[in-house]
Amino acid sequence: MIKEIKIKSKNFSNQLSYYLDSRKGVPKSKLKMVKNILSDVKKNHDTAILKYEKKFSGLKKLNKNNIFFSKSEIKKSIKNIDKKTQNSIDIAYNRILTFHKKQKFKDFKFRDKYKNILSYRSVPIERVGIYVPGGTASYPSSVLMNCIPAIVAGVKEIFMTVPSSNRKINPAVIYAAKKCKVKKIYKLGGAQAIAAFAFGTKTVAKVDKIVGPGNEYVALAKKEVFGEVGIDMFAGPSEVTIVADKNSNADWVAADLIAQAEHDEMSQSILVTQSEDLVSKVKKSIHNQLKFLPKRKIAINSLTNFGLVILTDNTRKICEIVNQISPEHLQIYTKKPENYLKFIKNAGSIFLGGYSPEAMGDYIAGPNHVLPTSGTAKFSSGLSIYDFLKRQSVIKITKSGIERLGSSVINLAKNENLRGHANSVKIRLR
Repeated sequence: MIKEIKIKSKNFSNQLSYYLDSRKGVPKSKLKMVKNILSDVKKNHDTAILKYEKKFSGLKKLNKNNIFFSKSEIKKSIKNIDKKTQNSIDIAYNRILTFHKKQKFKDFKFRDKYKNILSYRSVPIERVGIYVPGGTASYPSSVLMNCIPAIVAGVKEIFMTVPSSNRKINPAVIYAAKKCKVKKIYKLGGAQAIAAFAFGTKTVAKVDKIVGPGNEYVALAKKEVFGEVGIDMFAGPSEVTIVADKNSNADWVAADLIAQAEHDEMSQSILVTQSEDLVSKVKKSIHNQLKFLPKRKIAINSLTNFGLVILTDNTRKICEIVNQISPEHLQIYTKKPENYLKFIKNAGSIFLGGYSPEAMGDYIAGPNHVLPTSGTAKFSSGLSIYDFLKRQSVIKITKSGIERLGSSVINLAKNENLRGHANSVKIRLR
């Protein structure tokens, strides 16, 4: 089922690149559809949104008056949540809030020798739209992970949209949104929901930034509207890389590979190890554990098409391979995981030791689970309060300051043939 490549193979680099690139690329037909939806919503607003929502979600009675959840609908939905789930959301909320509060940005201000005052400050984005995957498989954890850093950053207005296919909605999602003081929850999904947030309509608020996970159409739509609004990232299917050794529990490794695979048929689960014996045991355990998995078909397709075992021969090469993969989630499940950490440069989130499965990070550890995928951890980071803050420099030049520094500005401006720049300083020195 799961493919295996060895670092000693002559074409190892090409094989690894092939498997890492196999999930990339966007069908032109999907991109064309997304562009058409965005254009239609921008032009026809609510009419277009309702048309696509009825077409894709089956909400035939949706209209401008019930496009968002009313107070009574929210109250009724929350009544249906069981106490254990509610308590788990409360625990997760507090842990995620505590972690993100420690990310606070610190302003600074100083006066230079010419008495110029220079400072750097942060101000929150005013209005944010959160996209949460919908239906009966919607995720309250996505609500918490996207809303809480915005709350800590000081965002005044948080709006949320969640597809409400055939009127079914997970009450835990509504409870999490209410706990996060979301201003309005829309019953919209897909590219049309992203378009509504990006361009605004009479019933859907235009936002300054859109964050949150979604399917391929949602991801493409976010990418297309970037510039009109901000986005968190262009996220692909979820992925995990597990570094394990002969001391690792094969059943635990297998369970963690399966956990990632059940997300999506496009998810990727990779095991990197020096132990052939471990590989054999892990493969056997995967086969046994899949028999009892409700999402067995999804996991099997994911592991068959994109799952990978990489056999290497030393620690240094393991770290090189991990940095090349740049995984969204990295589990280092070895006897001494800290020994690897100092050599790892590229990863969205790192889990150390056998008792730190990635699933803990998905829900309740505290750090954010919205992370860079498809190798983008080489240059980007997971969602944090910094995604909801704008950093601004503030400059106050004194008369003495422009007199001392102005000649250098004039020289540089002339060097770049920008005489207007030079004159805007020179005119103040006369």
